[in-house]
Amino acid sequence: MSVLPLVFTSGWASGVNAYAVVLLLGLMGATGATDQVPDSLQRTDVLAVAAVLFLCEAVADKIPYVDTAWDAVHTVIRPVAGAVVAALLAGHNGSLPHLAAGAIGGATALASHLVKAGTRMAVNATPEPFSNIVLSLAEDTGVAAIVVFGLFHPVAAACSAAALLVIGLTVVSLLLSRIRRYLRHRRRLRPAAT
Repeated sequence: MSVLPLVFTSGWASGVNAYAVVLLLGLMGATGATDQVPDSLQRTDVLAVAAVLFLCEAVADKIPYVDTAWDAVHTVIRPVAGAVVAALLAGHNGSLPHLAAGAIGGATALASHLVKAGTRMAVNATPEPFSNIVLSLAEDTGVAAIVVFGLFHPVAAACSAAALLVIGLTVVSLLLSRIRRYLRHRRRLRPAAT
């Protein structure tokens, strides 16, 4: 399936920032930079909603603890968005390969979302807020770069996304102790607040 590398890449990116993926793909298609983007992602209403939600995420993602709450809500949204974008990129006739593309996009989005959310929990364990801002800017830049790269060099972008996913999973497993410390700290604060 020739669209599989782009499906995987868009799934990885959707797990990090689904709204940026929809916005970038839609803009790239609407401006004629590529013909691989389905018309449904190029619609003005889709682009407007994606832009507003991207701006909301851009703000929420830079505030400690707000980013974790945002990620918790998006545990469902990002994988679904990854699956929908992947299915749209693969076509929409409902055949088994197209459904498989949706499953690949959704599963990849879930995995990269878990990496993002886990990394954010570990970062929130540090007392300073600047690491959130730096990490958020790096994520947004990485998503933009890999989506655009994926439209023109899908295999290389998919390999890059796979490498980033493996590195991310490794980092999160190494940071697991920090994540556990963060969760214990949150549990201690909860009874004090009530």
